[in-house]
Amino acid sequence: MIRVLLPTHLCRLASTEREVEIQVAEPMTLGSALDALEARYPMLGGTIRDYTTKQRRAFMRFFACGEDWSNESLDTPLPGPIVTGTEPLRIVGAMAGG
Repeated sequence: MIRVLLPTHLCRLASTEREVEIQVAEPMTLGSALDALEARYPMLGGTIRDYTTKQRRAFMRFFACGEDWSNESLDTPLPGPIVTGTEPLRIVGAMAGG
């Protein structure tokens, strides 16, 4: 099981807690984790990444083990602490404005 921390607006949309656990198929990659999240919570489809291209939405960021993974390939294997559930995969809504 992989732990995922969601931003407040996505928690409300999915009617769930901030931290969710999802079962991810091998190989455990950033893309397969997002696929599993969207499968469990279909209402999140299109909110984190584009429906067609599967690319990250501009104001969504991914963090794994304290590092920004927002620009990593969706085929990038997740780090060990994420795979074992020791650390959560964090999805953050970025801030913009002045």
